[in-house]
Amino acid sequence: MLKKKSFSDRCILLIAYCFIGFFGLVCLYPLILTLSASLSSERDIVRYGYSLLPKNLTFDTYKYMFLNSGKQILKSYGITILITVAGTVGAMIITSMMAFAISIKTLKYRNVIAFIANFTIVFSAGLIPWYVVCVNYYGLKNNILALILPSIFSVWNMFLMRTYFSSISPSLYEAAKIDGANYFTIYCKIAIPLSKTAVLTVGLMYALQYWNDWWNALIFINDKDLFPLQYYLYTILSNVNAISSGRIPAGASAGITLPTETVKMAVTVITIGPIIFLYPLVQKHFVQGIMTGAVKE
Repeated sequence: MLKKKSFSDRCILLIAYCFIGFFGLVCLYPLILTLSASLSSERDIVRYGYSLLPKNLTFDTYKYMFLNSGKQILKSYGITILITVAGTVGAMIITSMMAFAISIKTLKYRNVIAFIANFTIVFSAGLIPWYVVCVNYYGLKNNILALILPSIFSVWNMFLMRTYFSSISPSLYEAAKIDGANYFTIYCKIAIPLSKTAVLTVGLMYALQYWNDWWNALIFINDKDLFPLQYYLYTILSNVNAISSGRIPAGASAGITLPTETVKMAVTVITIGPIIFLYPLVQKHFVQGIMTGAVKE
C-alpha cells in the first residue's frame, strides 16, 4: 500500500512544479516571440515593437521568401537533410570506433593515439593550410563532400564516448572473447547497446552541428544548387539588409519596402522548425545518462 504524502511533501512538490513550469515558460517565451514577429508586418514591428501576439496576423514575410526563392529553399532543405543524415551517421561510426579502440587498455600505443588526437584540440595549423589541404589534396571544392568531411570527426565527442566505453565492465568483453567473439563483434553487440545514452547524445551534437553549419558552404561552395539551408537563408537575409540599407545602385530600390526585421524572425523559424522536434526523442536518454552510476550495488 502506498504511503500517503504529507502536507509538507505536497507543498514541496507543488513549489517544484511551479518553479519548473515557470522556467519552462521563460525558455519558451523567446520562441513564441520569434514566431509572433515572423507573422507580423514590418509596419507593426516598427510601430509597436515585438509583442507576444501579432497585432495583425499576416504571412506576407513567408510569401515574400517562398514566392521569390521557394524552389531554392526546398532544394537547400534537401541538401541540409542529406548532409545532416549522412554526416551524422558517418561521424558516429568513425567517432564510436575510435573511442572504443582507445578504451581498450590492452591496445598498443593507445596513449600515443589519444595524445595525438588531443594535440589537435590545443594546436591548429590555421585556416589557410586547412583550406589548401581540403581543396588541393582532398578536392573538396563545389562538392557535396565538402559539407560533410571537414566536420566528420570531433576529438571532444570521441573522448566523451571513450569515457562511456571505459565504464563498461571488462569482464563482459572477456566473456565475449571466451565465446569466440572478436573486437568488432564486441563493439557492435556489447559496447554500442550498453552506451545508448552516449551514442544518442553525441549523435544529437553532430546532427545539430551539420544542421546549423554554414561555414563550410561559405568556404568551399560556389554552386548555388549545393547551398545548404542555413547558408542560403543567410544570403537572403544579407540581400534584404543590403537593399534596406541602400547599398545598391541609386534608384534600384525606389518604391521597395522590404520586411527586414520580420525576415530575420522568419529565417529563424524556418531553420529551427524541424530540428527542434529531434530533442524530445532523445530527452529520456539524457535523463538515463544522469542516473547512470547513481546507484552502486
